[in-house]
Amino acid sequence: MASVSALPKEKLEQLVARWEVVQTELSAGPAQDVFVKLSREFAELDQVVTEIKSYFSTVEEIDGLNEILSDEDADDEMKLMATEELQELTAKIPEFEQSIQIKLLPKDEADNRSAILEVRAGTGGDEAALFAGDLFRMYQRYADLKGWKVEIMSSNESAVGGYKEIIASVTGAGVFSRLKYESGGHRVQRVPETESGGRIHTSAATVAVLPEAEDVDIDIEDKDLRIDVFRASGPGGQSVNTTDSAVRITHLPTGLIVIQQDEKSQHKNRAKAMKVLRSRLYDAERQRQEDERSAERRGQIGSGDRSQRIRTYNFPQGRVTDHRINLTLHKLEQTLAGEGLDEIVDALVTEAQAEQLAAMNSQD
Repeated sequence: MASVSALPKEKLEQLVARWEVVQTELSAGPAQDVFVKLSREFAELDQVVTEIKSYFSTVEEIDGLNEILSDEDADDEMKLMATEELQELTAKIPEFEQSIQIKLLPKDEADNRSAILEVRAGTGGDEAALFAGDLFRMYQRYADLKGWKVEIMSSNESAVGGYKEIIASVTGAGVFSRLKYESGGHRVQRVPETESGGRIHTSAATVAVLPEAEDVDIDIEDKDLRIDVFRASGPGGQSVNTTDSAVRITHLPTGLIVIQQDEKSQHKNRAKAMKVLRSRLYDAERQRQEDERSAERRGQIGSGDRSQRIRTYNFPQGRVTDHRINLTLHKLEQTLAGEGLDEIVDALVTEAQAEQLAAMNSQD
């Protein structure tokens, strides 16, 4: 791995200098909009600058110790102490180098955003719908632990429980940075409660995590939309209400269709449908741009390929396996309770960072 010393020292010094300028400008009490912008920049710079300062300080100490060792007038005891301290400090350098490189990696601009979470039952009939419900509850519990807010936008429950499809908005700081690794195919292996023979069934569900789009991200013109309203219906054809409150929005250029009928108000259904549509279009544009930047693309980790089978939940063995990084944990209950999900996500983040570092160093 390339060391920080391979990075221009001037670049690190420029980051420190910019950090000092931003700190000074913040203390001057700027206007609110400028304050918000500077605060965000300061927060991004602060962590890496703290690391850079520690790195520079350690390098200076190493230089000082080397001077003692090369000083013919220094006594043996002093040189022995300098040698021991030099070994300790030199061992820290690779850690500083890797830490700074990781902090300087290009950031995904969507990482700090909230997200639209979509869970759909796949192959496996009723069991797949039950599994989709298990997954959604896992994300709900995980969100609770993170202090995020989950709002169900639309759902299609199955007759035996669980969901054929459920879409929710997950709001909070850094939601997408953690949940984006959940996009893909999830598989469960377990004995259904209705299976008297005790045979293990395999069922599947698909998860899609889309960064929540803002109005400025995607420009949607009215002429590109066809909006149909109709009477909402519940399971088995039951009428949810007696007004044409359900909304179906078709984005004509792409053919994307979003249906929303959970609210009794047509206006609320339309607003929710537009929120989902905007996020799907934004996600599609992000994917297109990533395809164009193929030389800079990350690997499959975090790429959000929904056709990829990413994880298996095996109930008889009590294990969870993430196939992207060959990680197996015998913590099925903790994972489904949301408590064990961080361990998997942390491993995925580490692997994604390693891939980015390898790609950057291969270009040097």
